[in-house]
Amino acid sequence: MTDPRIIDARDLLCPLPVLRLRKALNGAAPGVEVILEATDPAALIDVPHFCAEQGHTLLATTEVDGATRYHVRRGA
Repeated sequence: MTDPRIIDARDLLCPLPVLRLRKALNGAAPGVEVILEATDPAALIDVPHFCAEQGHTLLATTEVDGATRYHVRRGA
């Protein structure tokens, strides 16, 4: 298994972080993990909502170097 792809969406405002996450997940096979790093406070609401609506799993949310890191596994 390979390391998760990291998407740098720091300093981007809504809806760009979620759009970048969507693009990465749409091009991935089910079960692939992606990490999104974002500084937009709206992402705290948008990313979990996006995952729930699209059938992806939000594995973890952590704070790293002033950004929030969202670890997401692509659903079926």
